[in-house]
Formats: sequence, C-alpha cells, structure tokens
Amino acid sequence: MNIDKSKELYERAEKVIPGGVNSPVRAFNSVGGTPLFMKKAEGAYLYDEDGNKYIDFISSWGPMLLGHAEPDVVKAVSEVAKHSTSFGAPTRLEVEIAELITSSIPGVDKIRMVNSGTEACMSAIRVARGYTGREKVLKFKGCYHGHGDSFLIEAGSGALTMGHPSSPGVTSGTAKDTLIAEFNDLNQVEEILTANKDEVAAIILEPIAGNMGCIPPKKGFLEGLRRLCDDHNVVMIMDEVMTGFRVHFGGAQAIYDVQADLVTYGKIIGAGLPVGAYGGKKEIMDYVAPTGPVYQAGTLSGNPLAMAAGLTLLKKLKEQPEVYDELDKKSSILEKGFRNALEGLNVPHVIYRVGSMIGIFYTEGPVEGFSGAEKTDKDFFGKIFHGMLERGVYLPPSPFEAFFLSNALTMEDISHTLTAFEETLEDILNH
Repeated sequence: MNIDKSKELYERAEKVIPGGVNSPVRAFNSVGGTPLFMKKAEGAYLYDEDGNKYIDFISSWGPMLLGHAEPDVVKAVSEVAKHSTSFGAPTRLEVEIAELITSSIPGVDKIRMVNSGTEACMSAIRVARGYTGREKVLKFKGCYHGHGDSFLIEAGSGALTMGHPSSPGVTSGTAKDTLIAEFNDLNQVEEILTANKDEVAAIILEPIAGNMGCIPPKKGFLEGLRRLCDDHNVVMIMDEVMTGFRVHFGGAQAIYDVQADLVTYGKIIGAGLPVGAYGGKKEIMDYVAPTGPVYQAGTLSGNPLAMAAGLTLLKKLKEQPEVYDELDKKSSILEKGFRNALEGLNVPHVIYRVGSMIGIFYTEGPVEGFSGAEKTDKDFFGKIFHGMLERGVYLPPSPFEAFFLSNALTMEDISHTLTAFEETLEDILNH
C-alpha cells in the first residue's frame, strides 16, 4: 500500500502543527506508523491522498450515521452557504432544530447550541454549579467529556492513548473539585456523595462509555445514579455527544429509560460539522444568560451551515426509524463475526455492542470500567489495526475507542471486513 503523499504531508505538518495533527488520536501514537491524510469520503468509504480506499468504521467518530457526503445534507449546506456562512445573529434554523430536539427528547425543555461537545460539557458543568451553588463534580474513570480542565482527571480516549490520564496545565484547585469513581460501581458513588455531603453539584457520565472502548452500563447502574442524584440534590448530566441520536433516536436515555437533568450533544446534530449543544429541564436552563446569571456565549454558536446540516439529518432519522433497525442488524452480524473469529483462534477477548457502537478488548476480562479496559493488549491491537488497514479497513487508531457503523455499509463491506479480520488474526498468530 503506497502512502507516500500521506508521509510527505505528515512531515510538513510536524513542522507547523504540534505532533503534526490537530487532535492527538490522529497521530497514530498508540498503533505506530504514519497517520493517513484523507482527501474525500463517500458513503461508507474513505479515500486518502494516495488514492487508497478504506471501509470506514469511525464515521467521523459518530455523526455519519447515513454515510459520508449524504446528498440531502450536502445540498442543504450548499444552499445555506449561498446566503453567508455566518451572521452572528439569530436564524430560523436555530429555532427549528431546537424545536425538533426538545419535542423529541423527554426532559429537554430548552437547549443551547454551542460549537463542540467539549464546549457543551464545560457549559453544562458551569450551569449545574450555578444552579446548585456547589463546586464539586463527580466523573468516572475513563469517561471523556472533552478537554475542559475539569474533565482531564482520569480521562479516557486520547488521554489514555497518550499515557497521560491527567494533563499538565490542570490546576490543583480544579483537581480538588473533581471527584472520581469507577464506571458501573454504584456503591463507590454513594460513598463519595455521602463523604462530600451537600458539596457535589453534578455527576457527569457517558451512559455508554465510548472513550475506553464501548462499555455499556450494568443493569440498574443508571437507575441507581438517578436515585442517588435525587437523594442528594445533585444534577445528573448525561454526555450523549457520542450516543445521542446514534444508538437510538432518543439516545441512551431512551434505551435505558432513565432521564437526566441535563444532556450534552455534539457531532451528529451538525451531521459532522463543528457543533455541540446542552439542554435539559427548564428550571435549570433558565439559569443560562441572558435569562439567568450563568454566562455562556459564542459568536459561532448556532452557525447556519451546522444547523442546516444537522436539521436535515435529524429530520431524515426521525422520518426513517427503520434506519436504526437496519444498523442494528448489520452491527449484530459484524459483532458475531468478530466473536466467532476470536473464539475460533482462542484469542482472549471481551466484546460489547450497543446499537451501532462496538468495542473489542483483547483481554480475559471482565471489563466493566477503566480498570478492566486498561488491561487490553495494546500491542496486539496495533497489529490488528495495521493488518486491517493493509486490507482496506479503517478502524479507530486507538484501543480505547468504539467502532461506529454507518448505514451506508453493505453486506459485502461487512463480509470483506470479517474476512480481513480473520486473515489478520491468522497472520499475527502465525508470526
């Protein structure tokens, strides 16, 4: 496989961009080799600068549920761009997408658009603190909520890949106000809340952890968190940046029938354009300026291109609920094929799937949270990654990221992927 143009671009990038990339996981640090520079994408396929074609299992980290360059989304963005790419003033599109989301998601009475999932989570924490008058926040090891200071304590995803669970630049005061629990450990959460009585403003979590692989909540975990938040007057924040409108139109809240006080969104509500949002109960959201005292602003919030793209995609998903059934079927076939290949060759593994998100851990298990996820065989994953890449399959370049499927995948794509997986496993085990 020729990647000369990617190598040339990476050499140029390293001179002018830290690490040669604008987001750490893209650097291939955890798998080795040269990151591939993409030129275009269509449907379920990526094409790099050298013309190599790959079946895509990242989907831009989630939003490309219907595939890349979806025609109606492209048309909507093109039409809006003719009238300007930004106004710095309100638009009809902001109202329409807010109406669609609030009418579709129980408990989201009001919603505020921002520019990224990180910004959405940072803002939700600030609002929770303002609403409760408390300062401490509880998060879970391995859950990643963006690169805000409060979240880079025992963070997942890129922070795990880089080997730095925390980051220099995060103050000791911020660390002091961030409490840490193991994902899926309800007893630990209760102990922390009891030890910090009337000091915790919010609990924030990924309802389905997607930044230390894909780890679903144990039965009763989310329900238990809801009860504890009610008992201790703590704001429950569900980070649905990955899961919202992906695992179900109603997100993880709909799958598990647990309603948060605040919810954060990203990625998919802009169909891949830079966007985020946070929303929730009216009495909490009315604390946001200009209605309330908690300040949060953004010149590009509600950008018309992102709103047009997101509104178009969300309308299609709402009108075509069968998409989720089709995705579930394809994901189930892929999961079963992965499992059969690993079992057939006696490779230690744990596989989880929720809807169109899949996670594979190369370890004996159990994997219920951070302590289990970090036992995955990272070197083995790196070999898997490059073996699949050579066979035209682009997996997440980190052992701590979930796979995201798009409905543009065909059965032929899935068959090719499973054959590539079996061949890659056999090559690794025979050498």
